[in-house]
Amino acid sequence: MCGIAGLISQNPEARIGAMLKTIEHRGRDDEGVWTSAAINDEGQRVFFGHRRLSIIDTSSAGHQPMLSHDGRFVVILNGEIYNYRDLREQLAAKGHRFRTQTDTEVLLSAWAEWGEDSLSRLNGMFALALWDGKERTLFLVRDHVGIKPLYYAQVSDKLKFVEHGRQDACAPGSIIFASEIKSILASGLVTAELDRESLHQFLTFLWAPDPNTLFHGIKTVPPGHIVKLRDGELTVRQWWDISFDRIEESKSEAWWQEQVLETLDRVVKLEMVADVPLGSFLSGGVDSSSIVAMMERHRKGRRISTYTIGIEPEDLRYDIIPDDVQWARRVNQQLDTDYHEIMLKLDVAHVLPSLVYHMDEPAIDMAIPSYLVSRAARETMRVMLSGMGGDEVFAGYPRQLAMKIAGAFDPVPQLLRRPVMRALEYALPGGMPGKLTAPLRNAKKFARSAALDFENRYLGFETYFTDEAKRRLYTHDLREATRDLDAYSAHRRYFARARDAAPLNQMLYVDMKTFLPCLNLMTTDKTSMAANLEVRVPFLNKEMLELTARMPPDLKLRGLKRKYILKRAAEKLLPREIVWRKKAGFGAPIRSWLRGLLRPMVNDLLSEETVRRRGLFRPEEVSRIIDANLSGREDYNLQVFQLLNLELWQREFIDRSLEFKLRKA
Repeated sequence: MCGIAGLISQNPEARIGAMLKTIEHRGRDDEGVWTSAAINDEGQRVFFGHRRLSIIDTSSAGHQPMLSHDGRFVVILNGEIYNYRDLREQLAAKGHRFRTQTDTEVLLSAWAEWGEDSLSRLNGMFALALWDGKERTLFLVRDHVGIKPLYYAQVSDKLKFVEHGRQDACAPGSIIFASEIKSILASGLVTAELDRESLHQFLTFLWAPDPNTLFHGIKTVPPGHIVKLRDGELTVRQWWDISFDRIEESKSEAWWQEQVLETLDRVVKLEMVADVPLGSFLSGGVDSSSIVAMMERHRKGRRISTYTIGIEPEDLRYDIIPDDVQWARRVNQQLDTDYHEIMLKLDVAHVLPSLVYHMDEPAIDMAIPSYLVSRAARETMRVMLSGMGGDEVFAGYPRQLAMKIAGAFDPVPQLLRRPVMRALEYALPGGMPGKLTAPLRNAKKFARSAALDFENRYLGFETYFTDEAKRRLYTHDLREATRDLDAYSAHRRYFARARDAAPLNQMLYVDMKTFLPCLNLMTTDKTSMAANLEVRVPFLNKEMLELTARMPPDLKLRGLKRKYILKRAAEKLLPREIVWRKKAGFGAPIRSWLRGLLRPMVNDLLSEETVRRRGLFRPEEVSRIIDANLSGREDYNLQVFQLLNLELWQREFIDRSLEFKLRKA
């Protein structure tokens, strides 16, 4: 686990030091660099940099960048290849010899043996860069679902860009890549500028879909994709995709329960491979609790360390998130773990700017507890397992259930449904404190979208600022700049790809391509690596993904029961009250904070003067949103928090980049 960075340019060594310095937090055990000879007549060279957090083979033998035996291939790897031991045996049988016990060396031999086809053999979480010196080709690769991040920027007038048969001209100098955007900016070759299309998407979803980022000209390598640079031509190709084409309808429910348990047991054991201390996050929900129960089977005499984060009762008055602590305590009583409990107490106004810096983008509410629990776990652990991904593969989100309920009204003509639902939306209060906060907020969102067609209904359930709300929010210039942009275009492409799948699997597919990597996994990676901690996600192991893709949809969502088959299987591991407890989201009590700890920051950063000077939004509309939220007329808490963090992000990255340019000028 680590951070990687690199570039192809005429003077790379002048830039790589600053790039690695910005991602030092991702790996404090070691630093390595490698540079090639000139690769073309312009004198460009390849430069790879690596920051290491030692997990497997912690000796100096695991130093990166790592070269193949013949020197042809050079690789830097961020992540873990879980099945590297099996691959090592296969490669040894073909005559390959190994000097280390690392997965990185196995990856090099696999590439030497099978080339790009080696990727389909990997089971792991990874972002890697590989240079083929013979073919003078750079490869940037990201794992199946995007557990590990990888960004790149093109600044070369000699490059052509080809994606899915489309070719575009590029701008002037080098190609740069890194685990984090701040590392790319540190090269000095890219200026931080706001990307307006991504802003349009960010306001809709709280994040921008891959490959977009809020930084103009900086892209992600999308999950399951490979970016290839050869002879000045850059191509982007998908090397893995999930398929719902082979649903196994003939198997019994009991058979599926056993398959879920056997697969979960196998992948947890696989992901526990480490030469350093390892534990697990524990929320007391079925996902994390099942993982801890499986870890107990493979602990080899050592108690499993678990970490839980709790919220003070006074902070939950306005909020929709229940406290996990009572449930985590029950699981601990059942499994007898080395239990650690952290209460969410902090100066949030002080933490937020630092968190935005580490995230490379505006922080969301779940980033705060994720960072704090990661920081606490890092005091004794280097690796943690997480229940992240259970909702995506087994259908655990409320919106998936809401889609099923809304579908029951489809026989009613839209001419009747739409006015009734719109009247209901406006009649419901939005932000009153107490136990009705969550039901009322969700009911308003349901009423707003339930009368739409299937695709737009689901997109509506994922929307925070609607197109209508953004038109009210934007200045005239921003409205004109985004007039022809469809914030939902990426989602619509994914819906089109999965059009032959069952409706539930269509939703799961879209989420796996958008919400999962762009929000959940990105937040988990950035907040944990800010604490120099590795987090693994067994529910997103390749074996589990392939199993659930073959599963009949009604085993995931049965009646009104979400994650039905996982919960039935987990009854063999955990008490029923744990398995069937009400779902709890993972977040921070921002509704209370916006009325207390964060109110001065909101008044300052979203003041009329500040908003007008920024020039993106109408000050009077921002004030209306804040006032409606404070009064309880509407639940705009996430939107206010979103605007607050966007301003923090612009101050951290856009304004500082501009100041740097002015100083140089």
